[in-house]
Amino acid sequence: REGRSVEDMRLRLLLDTLLESAQGLRRELALPPAMVRPGDTVDAVEPGRMSPKDVAARALSETDPALLDQLLALPQSHLIVDGYNVTKTGYPTMPLEKQRLRLLGGLAMLAAQSGAETTCVFDGAELAAPVLLAPPRGVRVLFSKPGVTADELIRQLVRAEPPGRPLVVVSTDREVADGVAQAGARPVASALLLKRLSRI
Repeated sequence: REGRSVEDMRLRLLLDTLLESAQGLRRELALPPAMVRPGDTVDAVEPGRMSPKDVAARALSETDPALLDQLLALPQSHLIVDGYNVTKTGYPTMPLEKQRLRLLGGLAMLAAQSGAETTCVFDGAELAAPVLLAPPRGVRVLFSKPGVTADELIRQLVRAEPPGRPLVVVSTDREVADGVAQAGARPVASALLLKRLSRI
């Protein structure tokens, strides 16, 4: 038994030496992590990736919340919400602060469910001072600068994204919807988001 434990110790020491040597060699050679796997080198046809246009071609109704789910399920999708456009469509009689909190609470749950990057834009063009607000987890909250409308900030966000990234912009404002569509984003109506949030 004592001889076995000595052999085990020697084997463990040898193994540790090999592992440390391999780690040292990796550091010395500065090898990057393996990004390509053997299966990636096989010549074959891969399935095409869906885009917002492909989702639109599936003939789901523009009022069906499942349409929003499909759009947000696209890889690396980014949901951009015209905040006050949504709140004034859904609950216009509430004070602005409560409108914001209600919408952001729903967006936080939607972001957690979908995993989509989520940005909510509010109009701050006429604000004398920044709004005190703790953004919920998973939701980026932006107010437009003085003299800049929320519509323009939304267009800036869309233009900042790389071509081909799935962008979903929620706004019933026709000018906003048409503008972001020309830039490659997929506009959806505020009522669709409100209907989806009512299911959470």
